[in-house]
Amino acid sequence: MSAPVTAAGSAAELSDEDLLAAYAWDSHGEAPGRPLVRFNFVASLDGAAAVAGRSGGLGNSVDHRVFNLLRRSADVILVGAGTVRAEGYAGELLDRQGQAWRAARGMAPHPATAIVSGSLDLDPDGPLFSQAPVRPLLLTSAGAPADRRTALAEVADVVAAGARDVQPALAVRELENRGFTRILCEGGPRLFGTFQAAGLVDELCLTLSPGMTAGSAPRITSGAPETPLQHFALVHVLQGGDTLLLRYRRPGS
Repeated sequence: MSAPVTAAGSAAELSDEDLLAAYAWDSHGEAPGRPLVRFNFVASLDGAAAVAGRSGGLGNSVDHRVFNLLRRSADVILVGAGTVRAEGYAGELLDRQGQAWRAARGMAPHPATAIVSGSLDLDPDGPLFSQAPVRPLLLTSAGAPADRRTALAEVADVVAAGARDVQPALAVRELENRGFTRILCEGGPRLFGTFQAAGLVDELCLTLSPGMTAGSAPRITSGAPETPLQHFALVHVLQGGDTLLLRYRRPGS
């Protein structure tokens, strides 16, 4: 395995292509023999993953720019139902420039969207589905209410990826069966925690926001049992004002 290359610089001075190269999926590691799973999170200096229930207030314009560029190169955007509700996911998740970039490279104009929901507590008439440019995939449990499965099957592909809870390994296998090899997960903390416990986090793109909020805001992982300390290698550090954009990768991924 090649050693990680750590670089520091100003993200604002880099072009979109420079940033895409800095976040290239196949750099600084070896393929794990399955789809690569990249998580993208923002956190405050004191560890909060959200302000007033949403993560958007922690980022700045450079963070938002990188957020959108990470979507550009992904095969599928994976997100938990709680994050969908809190952050208002709906409509096109990628701008027209990003869609044109993908089309020029023979990719589908818009990445697929996969939502993890054990209970299927989602509105089939809501904008997440009615405005979706690509039919969403719902990863749920075999024990999800039958009436919810039936209602949501009208607007999404509903697939069981676990008996009582969604199992990360089964979710990744389902995405792989659909041809997705680059999985970008945007939260939330519980989903991150379950993937971490399963050893299925290959990469973390973490924006460190220069603020503190105290209170009871969640960490970027929650709801999963404590695991042995897992070491990640630093790939790069980029600066956007007082904000740091960190890319870490698990050795061997």
